[in-house]
Amino acid sequence: MHMITLIPGDGIGPEVTEATRRVIEATGVAIAWDELNAGAGVIPECGTPLPAAVLESIRKNRVALKGPITTPVGTGFRSVNVSLRKELDLYANVRPCKTYAGIPSRYTDIDLVIVRENTEDLYAGIEHMVGDDAAESIKIITRKGSERIVRYSFEYAVREKRRKVTVVHKANIMKCTDGLFLSVARAVAAEYPAIEFEDMLVDAMCMKLVQTPTQYDVLVLPNLYGDIVSDLCSGLVGGLGVAPGVNIGKGLALFEPVHGSAPDLAGKNMANPTAMLLSAVLMLRHIHESTAADRLEAAIAAVLKEGKDVTSDLGGRASTSRYADAVIAKMK
Repeated sequence: MHMITLIPGDGIGPEVTEATRRVIEATGVAIAWDELNAGAGVIPECGTPLPAAVLESIRKNRVALKGPITTPVGTGFRSVNVSLRKELDLYANVRPCKTYAGIPSRYTDIDLVIVRENTEDLYAGIEHMVGDDAAESIKIITRKGSERIVRYSFEYAVREKRRKVTVVHKANIMKCTDGLFLSVARAVAAEYPAIEFEDMLVDAMCMKLVQTPTQYDVLVLPNLYGDIVSDLCSGLVGGLGVAPGVNIGKGLALFEPVHGSAPDLAGKNMANPTAMLLSAVLMLRHIHESTAADRLEAAIAAVLKEGKDVTSDLGGRASTSRYADAVIAKMK
């Protein structure tokens, strides 16, 4: 029996989370859910969008599945998602980008993975006003943070039988910060001679991903570039609605879709659950339920390819719950 923290989130979160829970349970994997919530909806009761009980549950269970969460305005929280990553030191944000037949895209045969450093860089939030007419944000890149994210990327490549790791940077201009990231990456790469290694400037990387995305395999980037490039890569395979993700720390893993909470669609049973379902596939593999993960991914792929029981953004007319029903039927 696997004990897993479940955080439905808000906006469309509860709908895509419930659809995903039903699909996971249909795989036959024994899971006990420790359900808690976070986000704007819990502020009246808890006084914060991120209650301590949520963090305690994740630390205890080591694995969590989370729906999208709206970051409330004016509470002092820059982002609930960022706060989760910082509090739990979830240093690696991993976002696979893979084409599936039936999802509208300009490309075929894309299968790459973005590994984004999750705790440093400009997203550390060290910023302030300088008088009334200027603002300053401080970019922090450390040797420790760079080493662990690059090593994670190479270990991931070895484990998943990937062929190449590309480190993405702007060291020609930011010679201290990105220069440190690049020099550490080169040192780590030397320890993995079986994995091809290259480095590329972030602007050139964006161009190359649009031109020849199938040339790339695992990309490792500092926080800000990783955020931008991972969205670009999601666009290559159909958009954020089909993009899964996981945040990894030391012994901890938080699985979540890349997209936001889309409050305008909340309660309408029409949200696309693909990204949440694919995040569940990642979670099942993480907890060593690979057979169930393969069955689930194959069922999702079959529903997408048929195109009959998918949501309107994917060209169908199905509701969120009907999509989940179709995936469950494919697994039987």
